[in-house]
Amino acid sequence: MNILVMYYSRTGKTRALAEAVAKGVGEVEGAVCQLKPAEEVTAEDFSAAAGVIAGSPVYFGTMAAELKSVFDKLITVRKKMAGKIGAAFATSAHPSGGKETTMMSIIQALLIYGMIVVGDPLDASGHYGVAASGPLDK
Repeated sequence: MNILVMYYSRTGKTRALAEAVAKGVGEVEGAVCQLKPAEEVTAEDFSAAAGVIAGSPVYFGTMAAELKSVFDKLITVRKKMAGKIGAAFATSAHPSGGKETTMMSIIQALLIYGMIVVGDPLDASGHYGVAASGPLDK
């Protein structure tokens, strides 16, 4: 099962969280993770994935334009994404920096693509996905 972890990172913090997400995906039996910065994601990468996990820093309470541009430019493969799994993650410099609204903007794009986003399983640390603020510890 091919899982695409795509992200935009200006400072490296979102890249570090994307790498941690990809490591977790790699620990799932049968999963193959493809980790790519948003600007390198192709229509083939996107449509070949059984699941997409997208991450962004908070920019004015929403995903970065660089990540949104992936969703905008790949609209031609939208029908191929229906029924596949999607998830989101976000980073911010401040604890109240808008991570949940940023993840919701990513989730909204995934839903528009017809993807399935699984909700909070009641034991998760975040209702909408993984989020981090401040420096990331290794």
